[in-house]
Amino acid sequence: MRHTFAIAALLAGCCLSLPAAAQVPVTAAPDHAALLASPDAKLAANKRLVYDFWREVFEAGHLELADKYMAETYIQHNPMVATGRAAFVEFFGRFKKPGPIAPKVAAPLVTITAEGDIVVLSFVREVKDAKDPTKTYTTTWFDMFRIENGKIAEHWDPATR
Repeated sequence: MRHTFAIAALLAGCCLSLPAAAQVPVTAAPDHAALLASPDAKLAANKRLVYDFWREVFEAGHLELADKYMAETYIQHNPMVATGRAAFVEFFGRFKKPGPIAPKVAAPLVTITAEGDIVVLSFVREVKDAKDPTKTYTTTWFDMFRIENGKIAEHWDPATR
């Protein structure tokens, strides 16, 4: 047991003393149709549901379409937004005004993954370097959704307060 802690401490020390390696930037996928494709019709439908929700409701601000995509009992795990479709609409209605609906998601989408009733959208996220605010780096943001009865029933993301 003592050896395990010693090895862990040694590895942590080595990692902290090494210079930061150059990052391979996260890049967006150009072909959204390929991301939406699936040999499983249910998974393809779930991907399309989340993708269209993202374009029409989230990005374009057409909150009047929320009931088309979201269950009334929608569960929200983002700590900044209350649970429920009505709470989602109320929250985003404060600052999101309806605009044109684009034919594809505008955010830099990396991938769409679907398994069972879960769909995950992964995006490029550019962040200011805390050590040098004149520099930025890319990382990955995700939004994960659970589908139930053809509607978005639950949402997760890595947001903090």
